[in-house]
Amino acid sequence: MKYISLFLAGFLLFGTIAYANSDKKTAPKKMLRHAVLFKFKDSATPAQVKEVEDAFRKLPSKVKEVKGFEWGTNNSPEGLSQGFTHMFFVSFDSEEGRAAYLPHPDHKAFVKVLEPHLDKVLVIDYWTQE
Repeated sequence: MKYISLFLAGFLLFGTIAYANSDKKTAPKKMLRHAVLFKFKDSATPAQVKEVEDAFRKLPSKVKEVKGFEWGTNNSPEGLSQGFTHMFFVSFDSEEGRAAYLPHPDHKAFVKVLEPHLDKVLVIDYWTQE
């Protein structure tokens, strides 16, 4: 009986500590997000758009300051896209990382691929909030 009581006391103590610690949230690391939206010219062919997509997708492997990357095409049913079809989301640890990325030769080479097919671009950078 003594061992059962000790076991239960230990179990309750461990459970209380685990519960108390589960309430403490680990704050996610703040990241600098670089959100880029493209509206392509009406004359841009599917092959030209794919060339741009492929070129942008290669940038994270060429620019070490890029810490995260995702992209996709618009599928919103709201009809508020104003012709923007592509969203690219690039993450950095710091403003210095972004500062190295923007004039990077591989980024500039990507822009040369993009420019002939681009109608409009929208860029918003922000620090993630808790």
